[in-house]
Amino acid sequence: MNYLYLYAAIFIVVAVLYLRRHTRRERQHEAQLQEAVATGMAEPQSLHPVVNPALCIGSGSCVKACPEDALGIVNGKAVLINGSACIGHGACLTACPVDGIQLVFGTEKRGVDIPNISPEFETNVPGIFIAGELGGMGLIRKAAEQGRQAMDTIRKRLKGAGDAHDYDVVIVGCGPAGLSAGLSAIQHGLRYKLLEQEPSLGGAVFHYPRNKIAMTAPVELALVGKVKFGEVKKEELLDFWNNTVKQTGLKIAFREQLSGIATQKGGFIVRTGAGHEYKTRTVLLTMGRRGTPRKLEVPGEESSKVVYRLIDATQYRGQAVLVVGGGDSALEAAIALSQEPGTTVTLSYRSDAFARVKAKNRTQLEQQQQAGRLEVLLKSSVKSIEGPSVHIEHEGQVRRLRNDAVIVCAGGQLPTALLQQVGIQFDTKFGTA
Repeated sequence: MNYLYLYAAIFIVVAVLYLRRHTRRERQHEAQLQEAVATGMAEPQSLHPVVNPALCIGSGSCVKACPEDALGIVNGKAVLINGSACIGHGACLTACPVDGIQLVFGTEKRGVDIPNISPEFETNVPGIFIAGELGGMGLIRKAAEQGRQAMDTIRKRLKGAGDAHDYDVVIVGCGPAGLSAGLSAIQHGLRYKLLEQEPSLGGAVFHYPRNKIAMTAPVELALVGKVKFGEVKKEELLDFWNNTVKQTGLKIAFREQLSGIATQKGGFIVRTGAGHEYKTRTVLLTMGRRGTPRKLEVPGEESSKVVYRLIDATQYRGQAVLVVGGGDSALEAAIALSQEPGTTVTLSYRSDAFARVKAKNRTQLEQQQQAGRLEVLLKSSVKSIEGPSVHIEHEGQVRRLRNDAVIVCAGGQLPTALLQQVGIQFDTKFGTA
């Protein structure tokens, strides 16, 4: 009997500790949700999960799987507590043990434009195809499958020599769908051009947080075969892709931003911001929905020291860095950089105050500023970027600052308008798949 009392006591203690921890976690998640609503950060920007409360058992599996910490448990059910942070990763969908999550675009308040594509991934403009995130598929494995399947369709459609064109297909975007499509193009012996606006491959995956789980399922790739991943982190997946590129000889044209597509007899002319034109029989669009980074449009912005996202603050250790922007991404970048030893950080924002940012980021920014770890220049604008410096107009005067790197966090411009000019039709989704 004494043993029974002992076991019962242990069980009660464990249960009480668990309930306390569970309650504390729910309160934290509820506070995050209220903060997101209050600051206007609750609305998701792209593909995002909707939880069916009738099916959700509150296990928290989806919360643990989310790389952006966008999900939480409130009142025993999973909810999107930070919609603006969700990037459509889709890990929550596969992690849910009861199939209680659906990935959708848009909300009741805000619609999202999704292009009309056929089951063969062709748009209403014959010869232009879409695969991956732009067409509504954020899951890495399925995006890669779509890239391969779309290229199979293109191969079957191409007939005749096509000598009037330099390429059989131009692929725009080097994320999972674009990489998979490029490998398929090699396998089928197609003349291809693979364009990527960033200086590195990986698409949206490249911008995931460090050491976060990126994919948990096998994927079929041309020339490579079936790759059996368990849980693979972002860095491991990027290493795998880089090694695959080297081994297969896949050619990628980096820093080639799509600027326009013009039709011509039997094909298209794809134009890029680098001033290049590519004559092609077909086009496969595999870029993401985050859009093209909004530029400052100032002299020197084409410098290699200018980037549009902070990936790893440690790479800027000991350097003089300028961060431009007034949203959460800009504040978080400045805060992270200011915590690196020897790094000089300046945050420039055109308005006189930070609006629609998380209270936590505002507080941490003020703390770092008071500690002398960073300088904030409100009502300022970048005038030019040079090799060892930048020029910033602030309070009526132009200041010259020593500078090794510039990180522009000014949001992105979606490709919708550009594609509509080509004639591609879109449907507006209000919280539907």
